[in-house]
Amino acid sequence: MISEEFFALWAQNKVSDPNLFKENQIELRKTKISELTSGDVILRAEYSGINYKDALAVTGKGKILRKLPLIPGIDVSGVVLESQNPRFKKGDPVFINGCQLGELLCGGFSEVLRVPAEIVLKIPDGLESREAMILGTAGFTAALAIHQLEKNGLRPEKGDVLVTGASGGVGSLALSFLNQLGYETEAWTRRKEHEEWLFACGASRVTSLIEKDWNTRSLESVVWAGAIDNVGGKTLSFILPRIDLWGSVASIGLAQSDKLDTTVFPFILRGVNLLGVSSNNCPFTLREKIWQDIASKMKPKNLDHIVSEEVTLKDVVRMSEKIIEGNHLGRILVCLKK
Repeated sequence: MISEEFFALWAQNKVSDPNLFKENQIELRKTKISELTSGDVILRAEYSGINYKDALAVTGKGKILRKLPLIPGIDVSGVVLESQNPRFKKGDPVFINGCQLGELLCGGFSEVLRVPAEIVLKIPDGLESREAMILGTAGFTAALAIHQLEKNGLRPEKGDVLVTGASGGVGSLALSFLNQLGYETEAWTRRKEHEEWLFACGASRVTSLIEKDWNTRSLESVVWAGAIDNVGGKTLSFILPRIDLWGSVASIGLAQSDKLDTTVFPFILRGVNLLGVSSNNCPFTLREKIWQDIASKMKPKNLDHIVSEEVTLKDVVRMSEKIIEGNHLGRILVCLKK
């Protein structure tokens, strides 16, 4: 058993109630293995990333943490230090995305983790530890959304694909994946200054949402063959009546709102599909397949372009606040290597 102390970022409060978010305190402190949640694999962390979900947990703006105290961070990559499971041996390069990490299990904002073997994946050929975390849950979610869209008939020849919230991690990686697969895409952003950056991510067109008129009828003229929506609310309501016959929209976020105001007409007159994408509880066999696709046919040539900042554990709170304010770009990587 690892005996030395290591640094971890803990969320805690005086009454150990994760529903009292205003009482949450975030503390970077030395930690022992015995303080971590249980598991049969111990790994030395190398990288993590700050997702929107992590930012909600760290700032207390969303009900992500299921118990306190707990270490947030839904993603991590590193190497195995010890394993009681025959699937893994010391030195194996591994990673985890989702699977209740940073929600019920002590998560990725820690230099050492102890986790159940069933949530651990070996880093597939074609990816390195740092690349796995540039992608992380954001990349996995984007790839899973594309898988769902293609499962329901989307192909490059069908027409353009809209990506909303394009300046964020999921959006920018969705653009990169779609570009790699031969799709024409339209990127929506509130930040006009990000236009050139989005083109470099793979966008075919970039649309600024400044002063956009969101009024819509039950059905509108067709604009897109499909869409990946990160924001929900009036944006998703605007998109659905403009999707082509038998097209699909993958709904993967609520940055704008968790509400949806629509009619049944896109569904019953055009056969439009509204697809839910839940990366956290994705079946393990499908999770493996998606990561194999990411490491091969979907892997962007511009992964480093997606990284806007690389920070350490002491910067996680500040960067989480930046994400909540909508002032970030692409992926924020957390380096855990000593």
